[in-house]
Amino acid sequence: MKSTNQIISLAFAGLISAGLATTATAGPTEKCAGIVKAGHNDCGTTKLGCHGSAEIDNDKEAWIELPAGTCERLAGGTITDKPWNAPGGPEIYEKSKNKS
Repeated sequence: MKSTNQIISLAFAGLISAGLATTATAGPTEKCAGIVKAGHNDCGTTKLGCHGSAEIDNDKEAWIELPAGTCERLAGGTITDKPWNAPGGPEIYEKSKNKS
């Protein structure tokens, strides 16, 4: 049953990400981690600095931006708000933090 839930949630996440890629998103969004397929993450984690660099499916840190309120409805999805979840990942975050 768990495998079926994961397949359904990944399919749903894929549909959402495909829709976001083709249409403008109106309203607030959130960074959803733990549901991304390898190579389809949006941006930085503590190990990665750019989009598309996740090496495994469902990495707990790899995230994709979704409409607000969607992430917690997906099996395995968790909202992340870490400051290094941005272009350049932790390297850029540390540089900007040290300049302050």
